[in-house]
Amino acid sequence: MVKNMVNKVTARHILVDKKTLAEEIIEEINSGAKFEEMARKHSTCPSKKKGGNLGEFGRGQMVKEFEKATFALQKNQMTQIPVKTKFGYHIIKRTR
Repeated sequence: MVKNMVNKVTARHILVDKKTLAEEIIEEINSGAKFEEMARKHSTCPSKKKGGNLGEFGRGQMVKEFEKATFALQKNQMTQIPVKTKFGYHIIKRTR
């Protein structure tokens, strides 16, 4: 039996330059801070204006490490370890 594989997701992310900052942001969100507000405050990505919202994307559209982490999440789940890519460190929250 073939496992039902999701081909498209929607996600938000926060992109920062330092792993330690990403870890601090994850702690703040886990302690009750709103993901969207933390994205507006800390992210270096233009998506910060939209609370980190990247919209919908499919497999093969994002860098490998980002895609792997996002598709491994459940809906409304956030990465608990920063995801390193060539752009920096991401905190990813899958929204659909």
